[in-house]
Amino acid sequence: MQPVLIVEGLAKDFFLHEQRETIPSCSNVYLESREGKLTAIVGPTGAGKSSVLKCIYRTYLPSTGKIMFCDTAGQSMDLARADEHQMLRLRQREIGFVTQFLNCLPRKSALDVVAEPLVASGVHRTAARTSAGEMLARLAVPQRLWCVPPATFSGGEKQRVNLARGLISRPRLLLLDEPTASLDPGTTDLAVKLIETLKEDGVAMIAIFHQPDLVRRLADDVVELAPPVLVKDYNKECLS
Repeated sequence: MQPVLIVEGLAKDFFLHEQRETIPSCSNVYLESREGKLTAIVGPTGAGKSSVLKCIYRTYLPSTGKIMFCDTAGQSMDLARADEHQMLRLRQREIGFVTQFLNCLPRKSALDVVAEPLVASGVHRTAARTSAGEMLARLAVPQRLWCVPPATFSGGEKQRVNLARGLISRPRLLLLDEPTASLDPGTTDLAVKLIETLKEDGVAMIAIFHQPDLVRRLADDVVELAPPVLVKDYNKECLS
């Protein structure tokens, strides 16, 4: 079976214009993602785990490397070189991303925040809201909060809405950046069961978990990143 995604030699550097210096984030990353499998990215803080996901989603433009994505038509596309219109279409239909933080319009209800990916893919708003309610219920979000903007929620409640929004559309490739970081043990177990259901449905996933037990429970493959090598002692230069 052809992988949904193949990452080869991926690197991301950040250029500090005032200092005229380049800071490496991740480098020489290789990984594959297949249908119904979860690839976990592990490594210490600063190894560039989140940068890898953002390069795949094209929040960041990769510095070097290839990110080959196989779409539903069987066509391969290098996401590192795709234009913004191509990426927008893929985000609407085939690639989902659950980030560490929920970003949404301040006055939009939790129900509409979760329903938004379905509406964007062409699902009627009424049906999308029904599915959104079912997903919020599965993650134990009280019904009294469904019509309330998530900006007023606690951190754990916001993350549950964030998870519901990311999981509802069942994309072909799902990126998860510490999806359970703000959740209590009970809600974490609900989220893990949803992720397991998506795996059974054939969704390919790439995830960052800091809890080793979740890696052992969910991961089919593990990619470990090492901190990038700094050519100069930037801390010393900044203090001098």
